[in-house]
Amino acid sequence: MLKIQNLHRPGLHPFSLQIAAGECIALSGPSGAGKSLALRAIADLDPNQGSVFLAGTSRDEIGAPEWRRRVGYLASESGWWADAVGVHFGDHVAAAPLLADLGIAAGALGWQVARLSTGERQRLALARLLLARPDVMLLDEPTSGLDPGAVAMVEDILTKRLAAGAALLLVTHAAEQAGRLATRRLRIDAGVVSEDAL
Repeated sequence: MLKIQNLHRPGLHPFSLQIAAGECIALSGPSGAGKSLALRAIADLDPNQGSVFLAGTSRDEIGAPEWRRRVGYLASESGWWADAVGVHFGDHVAAAPLLADLGIAAGALGWQVARLSTGERQRLALARLLLARPDVMLLDEPTSGLDPGAVAMVEDILTKRLAAGAALLLVTHAAEQAGRLATRRLRIDAGVVSEDAL
């Protein structure tokens, strides 16, 4: 599904990686180690060097908007460009069942972003990404601010997306979550990516 060859940028040493369809790889490491840099480089959000291929097609041959739709990145703190929640969702009808699965109130699309709790913002940002149905999901601590019930909802949805053939690179500090979702674990420290022996 996703093949990375010698990808690097300042703060991130060259690394190579392959993620198969339906596979989840967990990425862990201390704060400031380069986890977010790695995800942002794969998503091509920051200047970087190296090669990335999606289903055999080079990132260079896919326009940036299409690449970022197919290789979806979710930051640890999501961005909101309008005051109203609903503006961030193109199809409210399609969004409704996903929001329900994430424990979000049916009327949330009519709310103001300022009204949202941290956990609601996290789950709504994830819903926004999932509605684009990316082939690869790059998720940076998607459940860090959630209670156990909400974490379970998110993990259930991610498990279903994996079963449907999506690939997932998941930054998480929770070893239990990595154990539930990931088939492989990587660690990054001082910008160096390596297999996690844990």
